Amino acid sequence: MGGGKRFAVLLCAEDSEYVKKRYGGYYGVFVEMLAEEGETWDVFRVANGEFPDDEQVDRFDGFVITGSCNDAHGNDAWICRLVSLLKKLDSLNKKVLGICFGHQVLSRALGGKTGRAISGWDIGVTTIHFSSSSSKLFSSLKIPTTLSIIECHRDEVCRFYQEEHSIIYCFEI
Repeated sequence: MGGGKRFAVLLCAEDSEYVKKRYGGYYGVFVEMLAEEGETWDVFRVANGEFPDDEQVDRFDGFVITGSCNDAHGNDAWICRLVSLLKKLDSLNKKVLGICFGHQVLSRALGGKTGRAISGWDIGVTTIHFSSSSSKLFSSLKIPTTLSIIECHRDEVCRFYQEEHSIIYCFEI
């Protein structure tokens, strides 16, 4: 798999037995969903204190931050360390994709604010809409204008950092 781009999954959750059996762990879910031929993907179990060092960071083209049962606005040691790493990745202009908790903790690292959702828990199927900026970004792909996803969270990004760009959004009822 050498010669292509190299990415790292920053794993923020423990593997469930089902996901271990089906995908070899949550890392495998993201690789199956995102990897292209010729790319190399590595995993760092940041929730367990396993972080890339400076030399390793330089070798990666991009990073994916996964979901977690933890709060992105929490101050657990590993979350604070992750926030520091994300600030560094931003200063190095590394590409970073945050999913669920990952998007929230990335927002926090960039100066946004996260917290409990005023509406409480969001559990169920939600329709998301792709923003106009994502249409331009992914113009070569056949992406629908909306997509139904399963969500389960009680935290949210309360205020975006000024330069953040969300590629999807949903309307709350």
